[in-house]
Amino acid sequence: MDKRRTFSREYKLAEVKKVIEQGLSYTAVAKDLGIGDSLIRKWKKSFDEDGTFQAEVVGSQSIEAELRRLREENRQLKMERDILKKATAFFAKESH
Repeated sequence: MDKRRTFSREYKLAEVKKVIEQGLSYTAVAKDLGIGDSLIRKWKKSFDEDGTFQAEVVGSQSIEAELRRLREENRQLKMERDILKKATAFFAKESH
């Protein structure tokens, strides 16, 4: 008697992302799982309908924007630190 396998939502999402983000075919992903490619297509359709992918795109864009902001802030702080190091060395030399 065959036992039905169940997959968590996160697992389904990860497998569908392989198709969308990595460009793998439905058939290749399904073959790795030992299921039909129509099931992965069904998962993708479900995620499209409930807005999962739209939410992830918006979320990843805000993460990317935050990352850019933090990188710029990091660059600025390093520049300020280097200026303070040079000023400290200059004034230490002047006091002797």
